[in-house]
Amino acid sequence: MPTPREENIYLSKLSESAERYDDMVKFMKEVMKHATDSEFTVEERNLLSVAYKNTIGPKRTALRILTGIADKEKSKGGERVGTVVDYSLAIAADVMEVTATLIESSTGAEGKIFFHKMQGDYYRYLAEFEKDESRKEAAENSRKSYQSAFDLASEELSATHPIRLGLVLNFSVFHYEIAEDKDAACKLARDGFDEALAQLEDMGEDSKDSTLIMQLIRDNLTLWGPENDDDDE
Repeated sequence: MPTPREENIYLSKLSESAERYDDMVKFMKEVMKHATDSEFTVEERNLLSVAYKNTIGPKRTALRILTGIADKEKSKGGERVGTVVDYSLAIAADVMEVTATLIESSTGAEGKIFFHKMQGDYYRYLAEFEKDESRKEAAENSRKSYQSAFDLASEELSATHPIRLGLVLNFSVFHYEIAEDKDAACKLARDGFDEALAQLEDMGEDSKDSTLIMQLIRDNLTLWGPENDDDDE
């Protein structure tokens, strides 16, 4: 007979197949309750990440659209923008609470890195649509979370590990889009890509994921190159 933890993992997978991501979040929270005797497995971490990413993703898209409308027509869309902002803030706050708990319960470096990165991602999402001091606060929290993950990843994970490469990808995007520091973004992305390239022969079973992320990093470096400076302006 399956344990409550196993049952909720199964239900979470069913929810993912049915694209019912709010339900998926609910079931993964139940997994957390029953994971007191051991930390999250790789599969459980990925399920949690998928659940929240697909819950907040449509809200981010809606927010960008509605914010654009509100900027052009101040008399229209304002209330809707506020509704989406409030809902996105609630989801992000939920993510912060969950990841903080999981960071504390993680005994291995890989788990801590994963959840610090996840925190960085969601603070970055907040910074995308916050204004003034609230944006500065979200941006600084994102930077701190990414930096904590990066410092630990540099010590504990190989340059080709998919979690480390995913961190390089997202942290460099933070520098480029949120901090608006193109030089820092390009340096981080280039260094991460070159270090991984030098260790290609040491790739293990995660080589497919690592190669895909390396391609995304290279695509960003191409996009952020000098020949695109005019577009940025």
